[in-house]
Amino acid sequence: MPGNQEKYEKAMLAGDDAAWNQQWDKAIEAYMSAVREFPTNAMACSSLGYALYNVGRLEDALKVYMQASKIDPDLPLPVERMADVLERLGRLNDAAKQYLAVAEIYLAQHDLEKAISNWEKATQIMPGLVKIHQKLALAYERTGQKENAINEYLNLAFNFQKAGNNQVSLQALERALRIDPREARVLNAKTAVVNNVPLSPDLAREKPKKALEKVKEEDLSFINYDAADSDARGPIGEAVEHSLGLLATHVFETGMMDMAGASAIQAIELHRAGINQEAIGAYQRAEAAGMTYTGPLFLNLGALLVEVKRWQDALGYFQKVSGDAILTAGAMHGLGLAHMGLKDYRSAVKSFINTLRLVDMALAISDEEKGELGNVYSRIANMAVQATEGTLEALGRKFEGLLTGKDWKRRVALTRSQIEDFINNDADRLLENLAQDDGVIESMGRIDEFVRQKRYVLAMDEVHQILQKSPDYLAAHLRVAQILMDIGHVEQAIQKYNLIAQTYLVRGDMLKTADILNEVIRVAPADIRLRENLIELLDQQGRHEEMLDQYVDLAGAYVEMADVNNARTTYNQALKLAQRLNASPQKVADILRSMANLDETRLELRGALRTYQQICEMLPEDEQARRKLVDLNFRLNNPINGTQELDNLLRIYAKQRRPDLIVAALEDLAEKHPKDMGIRSRLGSVYEQMKRPQDAVAQLEQLRQLQYDAGMLAEAKKTIERIIKLQPPNGAHYQALLQQMGG
Repeated sequence: MPGNQEKYEKAMLAGDDAAWNQQWDKAIEAYMSAVREFPTNAMACSSLGYALYNVGRLEDALKVYMQASKIDPDLPLPVERMADVLERLGRLNDAAKQYLAVAEIYLAQHDLEKAISNWEKATQIMPGLVKIHQKLALAYERTGQKENAINEYLNLAFNFQKAGNNQVSLQALERALRIDPREARVLNAKTAVVNNVPLSPDLAREKPKKALEKVKEEDLSFINYDAADSDARGPIGEAVEHSLGLLATHVFETGMMDMAGASAIQAIELHRAGINQEAIGAYQRAEAAGMTYTGPLFLNLGALLVEVKRWQDALGYFQKVSGDAILTAGAMHGLGLAHMGLKDYRSAVKSFINTLRLVDMALAISDEEKGELGNVYSRIANMAVQATEGTLEALGRKFEGLLTGKDWKRRVALTRSQIEDFINNDADRLLENLAQDDGVIESMGRIDEFVRQKRYVLAMDEVHQILQKSPDYLAAHLRVAQILMDIGHVEQAIQKYNLIAQTYLVRGDMLKTADILNEVIRVAPADIRLRENLIELLDQQGRHEEMLDQYVDLAGAYVEMADVNNARTTYNQALKLAQRLNASPQKVADILRSMANLDETRLELRGALRTYQQICEMLPEDEQARRKLVDLNFRLNNPINGTQELDNLLRIYAKQRRPDLIVAALEDLAEKHPKDMGIRSRLGSVYEQMKRPQDAVAQLEQLRQLQYDAGMLAEAKKTIERIIKLQPPNGAHYQALLQQMGG
């Protein structure tokens, strides 16, 4: 049984007061009282646990916190306290597990800072938790805590090397170099891993300036500080350098002295010398002579053909490239560049997205991260299928620039972070946002922050600066509309939304147009023109289910405006569409019900009656429609049909075993139609069955009087006999009446 709410609240207040004054024994007593009233209240249990914790009763506190966590598993506080108690009890493994558990709760609540705090506590207790170091590294990266992120990647590098996985250790260090290409500790660590020198477990805590002194200059000869290990040409440049080496090694190791081998070596020398046309010819001679090691050969040929702007020929070679991840990423990049040259922006964007996916996933340090990255890039690829040519061209040029330059690897990581932010904050306009200049994206972030702070003048000023640079950037125009709405300029906001919708329509982006119109309709639900535009648009797109809903809403808007004729016409259109779509009976019935309600307001009762009959043919158990049929038949002075429909309604209630509904319906009808004998008779019978003889006699007495007044003496005698069987206190009176009537 539930406890006493008043006692509970008083106990909690007393406990809070005592806790505030650090009177922990009194707090425990008060919180115990609260828990006794409501043992399943997580807050009461958590408060009791805190009081027990403060007097050193750690085992008892742990039990209470466990109870609070079971009651509400999504409440982080009890789990966090459990972790702290377990740590103090020396149960470090269990404490670490609880810190990880509470971090996941905070993560689900989008509180990354608290999640990070608990991951940090877990790793402090158990330093070897590799998966948590991975999560911390990514979290630090996303929140701009560069030094902390680098430290975590160094921790990962140490742990992976210790586990004998040098390849993944190097990947962790590559991730750190994307954050800071000149970080000495990372460069030292990379040299050590390459040379199989064990890393120091304290590497992440060393002073950056001292680390470089421990490694001789000649040991760093393979590191290109300026390029940060990135070829300025991007993935295709790295792939070319890789494939030149692969091809040369293959020729020398296999001892190919034939035409194919000689042509390949000549091609490599010409390629390195930048003599492109002659190199292309030499590669093609090697191909014609039967060179079997084709992956590097085709990659190099495609790259050179891009250089000389033979886009179509380049496509053919890139499409045939197969091999390792570096070659595949390079070929994808090459495909994107060739498609850009041919102005096939849709194919270019698809290829660039695949390039980004391959590059980013190559540096992933766990299967979990690979899965997350795969989902991010799949989402972009799916959205690109529906994007307009204008957006695709802008996006293609953005990716083309992104994948070149000495720091392109770092910019890929930053772009992915932007993508994740867009997905979380403005997923519908992800591609349009992503296609913008980075400065514009930063300005949009500032606008959102100003709006959150209600500093609308600053927000509007920032928007206008963006529109001066990018007048066609519709996301910025949308911010204007949203700000206008926030400051109460509704009419101006609606006009702005309409202009944006029309612009999307002109661009051929029907989906965005429909989305914007839907947004405006939520603001101005009675705007008929907006709804008509949206219906027309949905019809063009074949989105007929949504179109049906809009017809119904449009009819409702007409009703609000008291435009009954247009409302009736629109409901008819909705009904025809619903029948054409073979919509569910419930959907059709809802439309018919609205039409019947409309007829009732116009006092067209026979039309309403016919409509409710249609509903009952489709849904025989529809109580509301049955009830309406009863009422309308009586209002139309057709009591016989009314009584038949009443019996149908009562049968539905009887099947549901709801005598309360039977009584309520009959009492309501008896009040509305006090002279109807059928209603009185049925209500009397129901009272008899429910063992309410006094109420039954009252109804039957009124029935007898109605029958007598109508000259229905035989029926009146039968009613008197029913009354006598109920043994009323004045039974002698009814015996006398019966004798007078010859009974």
